[in-house]
Amino acid sequence: MRESAAERHDRLLGLVRERGSARVSDLASQLGVSPVTARRDVEELAGRGLLDRVHGSVSWPQDAPTGAAGPGSTGSGLVLGMLAPSSTYYFAEVIRGAHEAAARAGARLILRISDYRPQEDHARTEGLLSAGAEGLLVAPGWQDPGDPAAFGDWIASLPVPTVLLERRPTAGSPLDGLDRVCSDHAHGVLLAVRHLVDLGHGAPLLMARADSPTAVAVRSGYVEALGVLGLRAPQDVIDSVPAELAPDAFEQAVQALREAVLSGVATAALIHNDVDAIQVVQRLAELDVRVPEDLALIAYDDEVAALADTPLTAVAPPKREVGRHATELLVERLGQSAGAPRRHLTLLPQLRVRDSCGARLP
Repeated sequence: MRESAAERHDRLLGLVRERGSARVSDLASQLGVSPVTARRDVEELAGRGLLDRVHGSVSWPQDAPTGAAGPGSTGSGLVLGMLAPSSTYYFAEVIRGAHEAAARAGARLILRISDYRPQEDHARTEGLLSAGAEGLLVAPGWQDPGDPAAFGDWIASLPVPTVLLERRPTAGSPLDGLDRVCSDHAHGVLLAVRHLVDLGHGAPLLMARADSPTAVAVRSGYVEALGVLGLRAPQDVIDSVPAELAPDAFEQAVQALREAVLSGVATAALIHNDVDAIQVVQRLAELDVRVPEDLALIAYDDEVAALADTPLTAVAPPKREVGRHATELLVERLGQSAGAPRRHLTLLPQLRVRDSCGARLP
């Protein structure tokens, strides 16, 4: 099976962490990739604050507080492990927040990426423990509703303090008793729906994926938001898929949204996620449906929404703050007795208003 970019990044980070520093040309040889690919990987990881880059070489970040030593030694002596489903898009900011908080605490953060393969989460977490992790930040690579039950029981029996990131287990399950830090996506959806209604629109349509815990939370939050505001959905949720993976299904979704606009079923929509929203707006323009003139639109995630031709209003989960608070909670937990109460911390998204909603309807 061809190695993914996330897996390659994981190996690259491991090599630099073990050595403290390395030349990019040597990393290319070790990874079995071209120097161009290695340079691109290094630039991406350095841009996210996971590596320091100077004159053709890279090193493990030296931004720990005064008193922290070189690789393998930190001011507090703590080594923290982090399992994330991806090192890009949404989780790039979560990782950055965790890295910054670990540095402030004088701790070393070790990263493993599952590439949204939950069947590999356990083995990668064991790798973190073998590398010396004394506490763990865990964001399982769950995608399907059945994944927590199929690939989650082991998390509750980990031998070190563990904090869940952006994951809400089933109430009453063993995982529900762990510390966790999550974004309140239901609140984020409510902010979006309320904003559109306040502009004079009826209940907006929802176009959303169903391939991640965030997508599932957005869908359930939509139902909850309509109930809070006393609204009824104008029609069923339009299932969204990545255009590059399923172009026919993507076109079908866009055509369904276009038909809803032209028939007057809806004048507003919420789309998860940003990338899908930008591609939907582009395709709608080709079909003579304009944003915001014909359709007011809000995106969910706010990763690239501001970069659209018409900057998109977007719900912004507090991604970096999730990583930061989770790391701070883990460091605090490591200094407490085993009987200290567990905590569930929920952080509220923000609505960032741009041009895609237009003015109030007459």
